[in-house]
Amino acid sequence: MSKIDIRTVDVVKYITPLREGGSLPAIVEADDGFLYVLKFRGAGQGKKALIAEYIGGELARAIGLKVPEIVFMNLDDSFSKTEPDEEIQDLLKFSVGLNLGLHYLSSSITFDPIVSVADAMTSSKIVLLDSIISNIDRTAKNTNLLNWNKELWVIDNGASFYFHHNWATWKNHLTRTFPLIKDHVLLERATLLKDASTEILSLLDKNIVKDIIHKIPEDWLINKSDTLTPDEMRTAYIDYLNSRLSQIDSLVKEAEDAR
Repeated sequence: MSKIDIRTVDVVKYITPLREGGSLPAIVEADDGFLYVLKFRGAGQGKKALIAEYIGGELARAIGLKVPEIVFMNLDDSFSKTEPDEEIQDLLKFSVGLNLGLHYLSSSITFDPIVSVADAMTSSKIVLLDSIISNIDRTAKNTNLLNWNKELWVIDNGASFYFHHNWATWKNHLTRTFPLIKDHVLLERATLLKDASTEILSLLDKNIVKDIIHKIPEDWLINKSDTLTPDEMRTAYIDYLNSRLSQIDSLVKEAEDAR
């Protein structure tokens, strides 16, 4: 498996806000000529949502799921000065620096659990991925999945790793399973959970986990309210993920029982 390689690009044009999401992401153009959905560090959940988005997305890619390319995006202070909308102006002002972008999938359609197609293996992998990363936000109400070119794409993992909002108690989560999997939008279709778990374990070794975590920008790991150093946080993410992978059989059983 190749090393994780994340490009860094500069935002050159703010195009339009995406008002479906609570955090007000936006479609922007970068200096490489491509369009991206930009997730802002100045939004509600701040840099922690970017970390969750990044880790969840790269883990999904590592286990063979379709994920738009993730990039780090530099935003300078010029955009807030020309933006007439005060809410967006503030968001741009508080997001100067390094943000996160996902390649914009033009003409993609939000996954609809009633009519959209998702095969059993893909569904099973996504269900287990969300158990591993404790993603509370892949429900029928908010699927955070897209259909593009007749394939299922995973987006929006920012509500994962919720333990990192309170580092004082993160170790309590090491041995927990994920009962909220009962609400997962793909649970009914996830009929190959055991096979999916075998494949995930064959694709996600400790070196890949470590490589993904070590690529988190240092700046995203520095918050006045946090009690851990950036290095301690990296170790915590790695320990958490390795713990989840070691108990994947329990996560499979939990999901099967819920289904």
